[in-house]
Amino acid sequence: MITFEGIEENFTFLVVEVERQVRATVSFLDRPSHSLYDRIVGRDDYVDNLHTVIENKCYGYFHDSGAGQSLDKTTANRVRAIQGITVNLERVADFCVNIVQQTNYLTDHSFLHSYSYADMFQEIEACLGHIQPVIQSGNLADALTLCRAEYTLDRQYKAGFDRIMGELRTGKNVQNLITVLFIFRYLERIGDALLNIGEALIFAILGERIKIEQFEALQQTLSKTGFKGGMEGVDFKAIWGTRSGCRIGRVDTREGASAGDALGSIYKEGTIKKIRAEKEALQRWGRLYPGLVAGVFGFHEDGDKASILVEFLPGCNLDEVLLTASSDIVQNAMFVLTQTVQDIWENTRTGNPISAAFMSQLKARLDEVLQIHPDFLRKAKVFGDRDVASTAELLETCAGIEEQLPAPFGVLIHGDFNVNNVVYNHQKQRLHYLDVHRSREQDYVQDVSVFLISNYRMPVFEPHLRERIDWVIAEFLQFASEFAARSGDTTFAVRMALALARSFYTSSRFELNYAFSREMCLRAHYLLERVAAHQGNPWETFRLPEHILFH
Repeated sequence: MITFEGIEENFTFLVVEVERQVRATVSFLDRPSHSLYDRIVGRDDYVDNLHTVIENKCYGYFHDSGAGQSLDKTTANRVRAIQGITVNLERVADFCVNIVQQTNYLTDHSFLHSYSYADMFQEIEACLGHIQPVIQSGNLADALTLCRAEYTLDRQYKAGFDRIMGELRTGKNVQNLITVLFIFRYLERIGDALLNIGEALIFAILGERIKIEQFEALQQTLSKTGFKGGMEGVDFKAIWGTRSGCRIGRVDTREGASAGDALGSIYKEGTIKKIRAEKEALQRWGRLYPGLVAGVFGFHEDGDKASILVEFLPGCNLDEVLLTASSDIVQNAMFVLTQTVQDIWENTRTGNPISAAFMSQLKARLDEVLQIHPDFLRKAKVFGDRDVASTAELLETCAGIEEQLPAPFGVLIHGDFNVNNVVYNHQKQRLHYLDVHRSREQDYVQDVSVFLISNYRMPVFEPHLRERIDWVIAEFLQFASEFAARSGDTTFAVRMALALARSFYTSSRFELNYAFSREMCLRAHYLLERVAAHQGNPWETFRLPEHILFH
């Protein structure tokens, strides 16, 4: 319960006042009167004032250094939840005012009575009545009730919408029908506000922001693992949201709750295509290399979304190892990495030539790059007697070259081999792959280039750490080059140049530091120019300008 002076009582007054506004709106629609109309419109200022007072007090606790330092995480989360609920309660009150004002457009007020708005108001009133008890008790089931009310109100709105649209086609009572439609629309928007309130209450209880769809997906996924406990016993901690929109979190048991096999795991929710690909890739890697990737505990699909619960893999992300571990541990980690990758490449190698189409990949991401850095598309220029090709011309030239240079064989690649997608467990001398949804048979140069550029892009410039990162880049490039030589891959260097150009160029869309992004863009152009200039010569003689990988 929030017990801070000024917040609790004003919040109670706000909830009570919004409940009154809703009841008054129902009364007005049933039996309109000027006095009731004036009261509803006039009380909106009181709601606004309460909102302002609560907002100021909530922010005050965080802005005031003394009080801010004394707030524990649970209390801070509740203050934040109160603020979010307050915003949405004001919206509910505003929509009530909008509804009564819409009645001014009715030519016959009784026309409204033939539509079932009362059921929607009944749902709204019931939900508002849950807010104070949930704040006091932390009852998760009641918080979910507010969230799910949005589904009910959406269905009721759809029923009213379909009826009104059908009647509009008759051409009769058009003004009245449009007015009623607006009233139903405001009721539907109150459902959106109730959903926001419910999710704020879940945040106050769980301590993490999680949408109702994500919560239900987690609930369903856990149930499929055999977990029998209630969600009150689950501690969900958000870890990160990926650029693709997935939500990732750690799922544990709360203190005092009984543990299940699936607790102490990683939960991931996102589009059905991505999560299904993740599950299939995990299962494939699990069959080929047990222990390399996380085991799958549970999987759930719902509409266009899916969720997966996977084993938590102990260890440190490789980027963390590179930046914080001792030199001997870093060297050992690189040894384990190269040995693991080599074993995978050798044992999944196919006999068929394969093309990664690096230039097509670059072109597909070009709009995203230009959205962040509009000037990264170079135009053709002339310097003295020398013509400088435009970006578009270089891409076309190199795409034509690439068609002639498929990799002599394919391997099973990670597909997103960033340094932070690898976990190193020093105690067990093991390596683990994360985020394998893009795994497929492909040119191994794809993984090499992504790994190298993910190291290059680390925003670390302390000389001793930069020297270590450069060593990692050189070590992995040498490992890949030696593998190519042993495997008879004579066009490795030129494909490596194209792959690095792709990675340099497309990585600039994630970097807002203009100078650094431009440096990567220029390096991409330099590599493309070197490839284009080598036309007419044997591709086996192409030499990769390795200095391009070092700051």
